[in-house]
Amino acid sequence: MSGLGYRLAAVQAGIADAASDAGREASEITTIVVTKFHPASLVRELAAHGVRDVGENRHQEAQAKAAELDELGLRWHFIGQLQSKKAKQVRAYATAIHSVDRPALVDALRSDEASVDCFVQVNLTDDPGRGGVAPGELDALVERVLGTPGLTLRGLMAVAPLDEPARPAFARVRELSERVVRLAPEASALSMGMSHDFRDAILEGATHLRIGSAITGNRPAAG
Repeated sequence: MSGLGYRLAAVQAGIADAASDAGREASEITTIVVTKFHPASLVRELAAHGVRDVGENRHQEAQAKAAELDELGLRWHFIGQLQSKKAKQVRAYATAIHSVDRPALVDALRSDEASVDCFVQVNLTDDPGRGGVAPGELDALVERVLGTPGLTLRGLMAVAPLDEPARPAFARVRELSERVVRLAPEASALSMGMSHDFRDAILEGATHLRIGSAITGNRPAAG
């Protein structure tokens, strides 16, 4: 088994362990492997190991990889901050967009064509540069998504703050999710948890993990 295969297996074992401790089934958790800056050849190797969900946070890179690897039938998750002017282009290849965070982006994603899954990103910090909607503005943004053709709301996405323990932050997202489910009972998914904190995320109900370096190894320098 390659180094990539060993790392993937180790993360899968960690996910299964955390799910067991949470009284959950590992099969209900989707692992999105984040391949930012890595070549398409690595994504192809991941696919050979059974990976089907791939995450990218830069449109130009994601678009090129999705086109090159189209025959693999992968599910592409856009997880980075998204400019409204790029929204239509991202819709063309993304299975899900995890970073819907403002009304203008919702409007830009509107479409009368096939629907795309989306997550509303919540900002757990006081820094607007981190991306995400403030909790106090969450309900209004959720309602806007629900009223916009071409979008299917799956749930919430969040990144744990760097300066506090992850689990209490993820617990706040779970509590916010209860508000969302009252508006949209089917939008119960939680996209949270990365390489260093996915266990805490699983214990707080994460359904989608966004894991990069723990599986892919260190990122190459940005090109």
